[in-house]
Amino acid sequence: MRLLITGGAGFIGSEFVRLTLAEHAEDSVTVLDKLTYAGNERNLDPVRDDPRFRFVKGDIADPEVVRGLAGECDVVVNFAAESHVDRSLEEPGQFILTDVYGTYVLLEAARSAGHARFLQVSTDEVYGDVGEGRSREGDPLRPRSPYSASKAGGELLVQAYRASYGFPAIVTRGSNTYGWYQYPEKIIPLFVTNALEDKPLPIYGDGTAVRDYIFVEDHCRGIDTALRAGSPGEDYNIGAGGEVNGLAVAGTVLRLLDKPESLKQFVRDRPGHDRRYALESSKLRGLGWQPRVSFDAGMERTVAWYVANQEWWRPLKNGDFWEFYRRNYRRAPE
Repeated sequence: MRLLITGGAGFIGSEFVRLTLAEHAEDSVTVLDKLTYAGNERNLDPVRDDPRFRFVKGDIADPEVVRGLAGECDVVVNFAAESHVDRSLEEPGQFILTDVYGTYVLLEAARSAGHARFLQVSTDEVYGDVGEGRSREGDPLRPRSPYSASKAGGELLVQAYRASYGFPAIVTRGSNTYGWYQYPEKIIPLFVTNALEDKPLPIYGDGTAVRDYIFVEDHCRGIDTALRAGSPGEDYNIGAGGEVNGLAVAGTVLRLLDKPESLKQFVRDRPGHDRRYALESSKLRGLGWQPRVSFDAGMERTVAWYVANQEWWRPLKNGDFWEFYRRNYRRAPE
């Protein structure tokens, strides 16, 4: 395959790039990334010298750039997205531009180039709050934040292109992903880096909101399985099947770093905060995929990486980071 991987300098995208080049010797990879605050070229340093790799700085919402690259590739894997719920509450327009219009630009370019396969990377958040049971691929989409709505909008475009043009597209919906190279605004790297700096760990509401956490290697292997063994026109959930709440995440981080429980700090809950996500992933498991890394093992590996790579994350927690942090995390009323 000649893959165009959009958003390939981000957290999950860069892991997929590294995985692809390590495990598929005949493949080549072009990364297209705008390098927003959460994109980082350093994430691609391990593959920088691979002759099968090249990097292009650009925006998926730029038709001219996208058309040119699509004409040189066979497959698009679209990771490019604005992805932080809290930021979507402040700037929903940017999410619509990238996650919806950008997806349209990619679909048009791939369709014109006659690509045999297109994979849209989405999220379990499109299903909305799941009070009981587990979300299946055929369940209705009920997004409740501007972020999840923008991802659902991108998915609906993919569905429309499949129905209208017979376009060979696959959608994957992944659960909350964690691991190395994750920008420290998300809960696990935020908790780990704050704990290393002896700063409070901000826990939304009462800390009981539940997520199905999956290690980044497992998520990317799931995407790879869907891309290579899945059927065009199908959707695939990628979840580890475990459920962990915010209190447990904080407790795990503090235990692994031998930090005091007093670092837990309860803050005002996120507006419209979904209480629970959970995925049924048997469809992808039927293709031979299964998660390999337990939450405890993945957390040990993740924490160890942030301890050993402080030169990577410390520069990211700059003035703009702390300005957003102060706006977003306010102490809960006593």
